[in-house]
Amino acid sequence: MDYHNPVLLKESVDGLNIKPDGVYVDVTFGGGGHSREILSRLGEKGKLFAFDQDEDAQRNKIDDLRFTLIPQNFRFIKRYLRFYGIKKVDGVLADLGVSSHQFDEAERGFSTRFDADLDMRMNQAGELSAYEVINKYDEAQISSVLFQYGELRNSRAIASKIVEARSEKKIKTSFQLKEVLSEFVPKAVEHKILAQIFQAIRIEVNQEIEVLKEFLQQIPELLLDNGRLSVISYHSLEDRLVKRFIRNGLFEGEPEKDMFGNVDVPMKKVEKLIVPNSSEIKINNRARSAKLRIATIV
Repeated sequence: MDYHNPVLLKESVDGLNIKPDGVYVDVTFGGGGHSREILSRLGEKGKLFAFDQDEDAQRNKIDDLRFTLIPQNFRFIKRYLRFYGIKKVDGVLADLGVSSHQFDEAERGFSTRFDADLDMRMNQAGELSAYEVINKYDEAQISSVLFQYGELRNSRAIASKIVEARSEKKIKTSFQLKEVLSEFVPKAVEHKILAQIFQAIRIEVNQEIEVLKEFLQQIPELLLDNGRLSVISYHSLEDRLVKRFIRNGLFEGEPEKDMFGNVDVPMKKVEKLIVPNSSEIKINNRARSAKLRIATIV
């Protein structure tokens, strides 16, 4: 697809164990690749709801009576499904991260390849953009963003440089930011370091970690017995959260044990971690970091 080449398409939808008359949710609609695959496996009575807050994705809406596209952030999944009279579903699929379209549209500011305004908003109506993060956050806040979300050990030095540079002239574009940070980006690892920096800013702008946590916490109550969750993540921050939540229903610490030493966890994993094969990575290089985890209600 031109808009977005869906990653682990068959594997992630297989993980939902589709029932022809079931109710399913694709919380990251994008180009609609995963949604179309789900619909292909549903019968006439099946239903599919999809979420996407990006206005560009609305143009990919599927003309199918079984399909409903909800133009909202999936952190509100339960709230908006209730609006349609849906309290329980058979399966939920999430393909986290940025779509190919968002990376390839220069003006969106997601990519290090293009010179564009510092934006990075997945919801183009959102108030916080990369410009505000770079030009209005104080040094400690910028350092924290880079360290937490980019896992950059020299985050303090990078933050100091940004604050020094913006005191002379506002940093408005991605290439201006790259120029400011040139001393921290050796040519040999340029792509890797810039990707970490841009990732950190993007996660902050879109509150991606908070959104993922809020979403996951709603899943145990939303899924029917034997319902399935299928999640594709693209970096270690996301994957750790998904893995821990599936394992013990928490993001930190360990669950409490009863007097017999047993723990009550809401979900259990289905199969082992799934990653793209070499053929898929060759066709779609962006699939190289993808990790698929599947879980079911205990």
